[in-house]
Amino acid sequence: MSRQSAHRLSWEARTFTSSRSSGSSPFRAAASSRTIAWKTSGTSSAQGSRAGCSGAYGEGVGPGVWWTGFVVMTSTLRARWRTGMVHLHDGFVGHFRRRPASGTGRSGAAQRADPGPAGGRARRAAGPGTRLPSSRALAADLGIARNTVADAYAELVAEGWLTARQGSGTRVAQRAVPRRAAPVAAPVRPARPRTGHHLKPGSPDVSAFPRTAWLRAARKALTAAPDEAFDYGDPRGRPELRTVLAEYLARARGVHADPDAVVICSGFSHGLRLLGTVLRRRRVREIAVESHGLGHHRALLTGTGLATSCLEVDHLGARTGELAAMRGAGAVLLTPAHQFPFGVPLHPDRRAAAVDWARATGGLILEDDYDGEFRYDRQPVGALQGLDPERVVYLGTASKSLAPGLRLGWMVLPGDLVEETVAAKSAADRTSGAVEQLTLAEFIASGAYDRHVRSMRARYRRRRDQLVAALAERAPGTEVSGIAAGLHAVVELPAGTERSVIGAAAARGLALESLAEYRHPDAPAARDALVIGYGAPSESAWAGALDALCRVLP
Repeated sequence: MSRQSAHRLSWEARTFTSSRSSGSSPFRAAASSRTIAWKTSGTSSAQGSRAGCSGAYGEGVGPGVWWTGFVVMTSTLRARWRTGMVHLHDGFVGHFRRRPASGTGRSGAAQRADPGPAGGRARRAAGPGTRLPSSRALAADLGIARNTVADAYAELVAEGWLTARQGSGTRVAQRAVPRRAAPVAAPVRPARPRTGHHLKPGSPDVSAFPRTAWLRAARKALTAAPDEAFDYGDPRGRPELRTVLAEYLARARGVHADPDAVVICSGFSHGLRLLGTVLRRRRVREIAVESHGLGHHRALLTGTGLATSCLEVDHLGARTGELAAMRGAGAVLLTPAHQFPFGVPLHPDRRAAAVDWARATGGLILEDDYDGEFRYDRQPVGALQGLDPERVVYLGTASKSLAPGLRLGWMVLPGDLVEETVAAKSAADRTSGAVEQLTLAEFIASGAYDRHVRSMRARYRRRRDQLVAALAERAPGTEVSGIAAGLHAVVELPAGTERSVIGAAAARGLALESLAEYRHPDAPAARDALVIGYGAPSESAWAGALDALCRVLP
């Protein structure tokens, strides 16, 4: 407990029996508003006794002696305790008083039965401005060395509890008693689904996190890590991870990456916020976003001062040809490999149109490659960044391939954007966790990352196939749209049934999200559909979640 807390509480003391064999005195105290108890040993005169508190009014009993008063810890926090100290207490100061016990030589039981005056409680108080006894008088009263009292007075003067002026003695300082803040109402927690079935998109199967392989990589990485890895490092991130990522992204996603242009961040949202800050400093006022996407991402961009204009999406992806007509937009946020949430890839002609727009206007393309490794019907389409590394910022993350709890993401930046982005990151949080970066670097370099992605790709493909087959059999009025990729699918519903399906699912404890929840405020209303996150349930929960879904569909 801090001194501030101690002096605000109303303390009371309880008496306990001393141990005659050791001559020590167990001590305990309690607060009226909350209980704080301790035991310690002290001598019969209370001199040299120690207690685990910062300030408490109490009384104790030793062989032939009762004593009462405050115990105060020094502010140096070096486990040096003082007894017989004077301590401010709700604007008052008290100190130890030593008095003969009411009968010597009695048993411990008798002492407990007769705790002394006032039912075992004694209190002396002095208001602000009250003059305290001299160090000589108080030392004699307590039966302790004068230097002990002088040291206590000096420390309390240094801390502001007392004032000492030559010729006027030591007095209680004039200090305002802080007022207690009004209690803050506890936030209302949303009700949890009864069964725990969860088919919302955005999460992988975290139960499949490769704990053993990750621990093996962590051990190896920490063993080989240089000492400087645990110091404040390069805001871009650990060079081991940036080097390995540059090689992996070139091989798996067709990204042109120099390790010096890679910046590690705490997930996609963190990177997006940094880029929004940089764009705003470049006097960009507006960024185009897809008509359907995560509202959280739009809010992040808005929070950096950027307006978000709506770019329509159809079965070929975002209509990038319309960017030329959006005069205010200085950048565009796209999900080219697997549009979220519609689940379609950006058509090659539209990919080229986006790059042409960026080159002609000096605009910037932010590529969100959130689940690019998971394509089930063919090899994944390469990243858009490969078409023009100087006009496209590539953003990736470990949140879908491994787990969102790692909070690891990366940006591959155009050369002229690196310095500004690193400066923005330095101002925000400087560096990301070194241990996680070193572990991921070893995890990728050892081939464990590729093995895990292949394993999860097979698992998610099997789940998607089971989803399509189950809906065809049990809910023929619905249809799964989008390509065979990623961790989610769009389930088209009969017109006018979306709300009733969501309501029926909630009644059964099944968490679902509709397509409408991802609509940009300026986008036209879309068809009735659900966005099913088949990647989220564990293997043991998947069958039950799929059955619950089929039961609520028309």
